[in-house]
Amino acid sequence: MDTREAAQRWADVWERGWREHDTDAIGALYADGAYWQQHPFRDPEPGYVARVFDEEESAQCEFGAPIVDGDRAAVPWSGQTRLVDGGAEDLIGVSLLRFDSDGLVVEQRDIWVGR
Repeated sequence: MDTREAAQRWADVWERGWREHDTDAIGALYADGAYWQQHPFRDPEPGYVARVFDEEESAQCEFGAPIVDGDRAAVPWSGQTRLVDGGAEDLIGVSLLRFDSDGLVVEQRDIWVGR
């Protein structure tokens, strides 16, 4: 699969999957053993998506157009969430991705901040 196609598919599935809390659709974007660092100052957390979705009541998000070079892409995104504890988050970030020849993510590093 072409990297541009893979990156756009990743952005589209994440945008829909985050809103719908669809861990299966998001999980299908990743190769077995993929490395995913969810934040630059944290260790990778297996089960991150399921844990975070359990903390959210709802989410609105938007993913920008991927910037692609070779097997890598950068995708900007933003999200606003309502949490089950009554709180809210307003996040903005970018995901740095590397894809295999099947269009699956083999490496992801996220950089984000709350506003």
